[in-house]
Amino acid sequence: MLEVASPVRLKVEVFKPVRVTAPATFVRGVLVRAGTLTEVEARLPAGTCSIAVKLTGDDELRRLNLVYAGHDAVTDVLSFPAAPGGGGTPATADEHVGDLAISWPMVVRQAQEFGHPELTELGLLCVHGLLHLLGWDHESAKERREMSRLTIAALALSGLSLAPGRL
Repeated sequence: MLEVASPVRLKVEVFKPVRVTAPATFVRGVLVRAGTLTEVEARLPAGTCSIAVKLTGDDELRRLNLVYAGHDAVTDVLSFPAAPGGGGTPATADEHVGDLAISWPMVVRQAQEFGHPELTELGLLCVHGLLHLLGWDHESAKERREMSRLTIAALALSGLSLAPGRL
């Protein structure tokens, strides 16, 4: 059973250089609530920490994916941990945890493909990115199950549920 910890003082800055129908308050809320899961909170600093989220277009995600991951393709979300080695250890107080870049057009396409609202897809990508910032990965079946379990629990805290087959 997943436990919810006391609220973490997580500051979320949202940048929207493209036309996006999602309010910044939605993104902040999803990430702050995800940070209250005990397992997630354990990897966040005890004090105030911050995350920056950029909702942008396919071209920028493709460029970032090529520059930082060596993949010349559009992707839905990229995580850029501030901690050396990609996260996974508690940061110090008042530390920047990292940055997320999310393709808004990809959010729209994937929401249509899987048959759930755009905000649900956006919430999924925010949580997925946060978990990567904090050191979780999905290379093995065991890691995929763990990330899926945490993602579903975090989304539930925001009243969101995924369409069948999305994870």
